[in-house]
Amino acid sequence: MEIEYKSFDLELKNTFTISHGSRDFQPTLIVKISDSGYTGYGEAAATVYYGVTVEKMIASIRSVEPILKENIHHSPEEIWELTFPHLNGNPFAQCALDMAIHDLHGKRNEKPLYELWGLNQNNIPLTNYTIGIDSVENMVRKMQEFPWPLYKIKLGTNEDVKIIKELRKHSDAVFRVDANAGWDVDQALENINAFKDLNVEFIEQPLHPEDLSGMEVLYKKSRLPLIADESCIIESDVEKCKPYFHGVNIKLTKCAGITPGKRMIYKARELGMKVMVGCMTESTIGISAIAQLAPLLDYVDMDGPMLLKNDIADGVKIYDEKVHFPDRNGTGAQLLN
Repeated sequence: MEIEYKSFDLELKNTFTISHGSRDFQPTLIVKISDSGYTGYGEAAATVYYGVTVEKMIASIRSVEPILKENIHHSPEEIWELTFPHLNGNPFAQCALDMAIHDLHGKRNEKPLYELWGLNQNNIPLTNYTIGIDSVENMVRKMQEFPWPLYKIKLGTNEDVKIIKELRKHSDAVFRVDANAGWDVDQALENINAFKDLNVEFIEQPLHPEDLSGMEVLYKKSRLPLIADESCIIESDVEKCKPYFHGVNIKLTKCAGITPGKRMIYKARELGMKVMVGCMTESTIGISAIAQLAPLLDYVDMDGPMLLKNDIADGVKIYDEKVHFPDRNGTGAQLLN
């Protein structure tokens, strides 16, 4: 078994702003694991907001290389359980590793992952295209540069209703609103009442994750579905979100990979909740892994490569308002050079 680490600074088409800050580049780590003639790829974006760096991720995965070499022929789920105690403090690193192991596993078994899981390409939800916080003029420009039937609009300002009303003048697309925990309960109720009549599909993470009393009020009064993001990080959070949200947005990097991500999807389904999987501006390596889960989802946010100036990989592609799977096994992803 051989393992390689490759880091990239993914350049964005536009400065990307949310309530936590702005960026023009997204650092990301690609993990490449080769064994017996097969190679698997995994990815995790290094997100400063969560204290994650490429260097920390590499150091964490290197610490479990002996475990990997001894157990590389075990299932991805078994390897996840063996490495998790050592990587528990770095779920992003665990995600990149778990993704690469899953890709390797699919290639060994000569099937795409979704087929190994008994899924098919029917009824795959369309990804939204994200518009970050900006001047209204720039937000309109971004929409005009990339016409799409479904936008996620990042908000969390004091002018959110005005922003959506102005954007609505330029597009009849469905809007999803992501407040990134930027509102209080009174703002949320006021905004949601306005958005209900502006073709907004749902609200993602309206309040701070610790504001449970506010979420209790909002859940009872909201005229739109509420989807947890920052409130739903790890597996145990799914059940905790049930009394306050109509659905959950699962991020593979935050929950530590495909292995726990799948369990979270099935748990949410068991609880009667809507399910979404989101991305962290990964390249096509990470997005191709998310796409394998798409048949299980109500909503998906896998627009990472669509936000980049130049992708670093080939694999699952999204164009013509459809998801296109390559004729390759595993996740179907591979680096371009």
